[in-house]
Amino acid sequence: MPAMRPFQSLGNFMHFDLIDLRLYLHILDTGNITAGAARSHLSLAAASARIRAMESSLGIAFLERGRRGVTPTPAGKALARHARLLVQQADHLQQDLAEYANGVKGQVRLLCNTTALSEYLPELLAHFLREHPNLDIDLQELPSLRITHALRQGTADLGIISDAVDTHGLQTRAFRDDPLVLIMPLDHPLTNPSFIDSLQYDYVGLAANSALAVYLEEQALHAGFRLQTRIRADGFDGVIRMVAGGAGLGIVPQAALERWPTARRFKAHPLREEWACRKLLLCARSFEQLPGYASTLLAALKAPCRSELAREDRQR
Repeated sequence: MPAMRPFQSLGNFMHFDLIDLRLYLHILDTGNITAGAARSHLSLAAASARIRAMESSLGIAFLERGRRGVTPTPAGKALARHARLLVQQADHLQQDLAEYANGVKGQVRLLCNTTALSEYLPELLAHFLREHPNLDIDLQELPSLRITHALRQGTADLGIISDAVDTHGLQTRAFRDDPLVLIMPLDHPLTNPSFIDSLQYDYVGLAANSALAVYLEEQALHAGFRLQTRIRADGFDGVIRMVAGGAGLGIVPQAALERWPTARRFKAHPLREEWACRKLLLCARSFEQLPGYASTLLAALKAPCRSELAREDRQR
């Protein structure tokens, strides 16, 4: 490997552009150059040439190539840390300036768990986007643990997570209560069961890659069991309908049941385990340092949802 020439190399390093840095981070996030190039909207040849130029400018390899993809070298890890900060700052700059330029769009990246995505956010975000035409939201569902990792690395602005995960180094605010409920066919023999009691029976589950499905499977493993999933449904409504039809047991958030018609063809029992009595939290590295658009979205997310307001009206 050629020796590094400090002054000339440093000058060349300063010519790394945001396209280079975003490409490099996309390659690390996906684990291979082909996928990173696709995410960066570049051809494989153009992406490979950019990475080679970055490495040649310093005489240092940033990536180790293997049959299963690429991994960062020690120098590559250092580059990644700084690149994430630079890209995040550039995004924040664009978002803040977009407020002053007609037709220029900003973007907020929001990561959330399954319940937030399906039960609380659709109407709220639709209203927010209607009120803010110059803003796009990059919305993605992930398990809460992965959301906290992304926030610490600076690859997302805001997250909505379960309070069951470690939030060290992050700031949080309450979002919604999110208790989980076990549902069963009307003729099922279990009465007032615990989660462990239910694990001897077949389940109707969500898609295997959904955040809640991953969470429930982890809880079963912690108890020394495995979920016996007969079939997977697309969303909470699908799970409820299949359980009502006798396909097995299911676990859904209380919020999903509140949308269901009064005449239910299934039994519902709130789970008593501590991990099932969840609360959802808004989460960020620093609420005070969010760019303008992200702060505006945060304010909208802190407002009560319409279903909660309607519930309060009924209680009055």
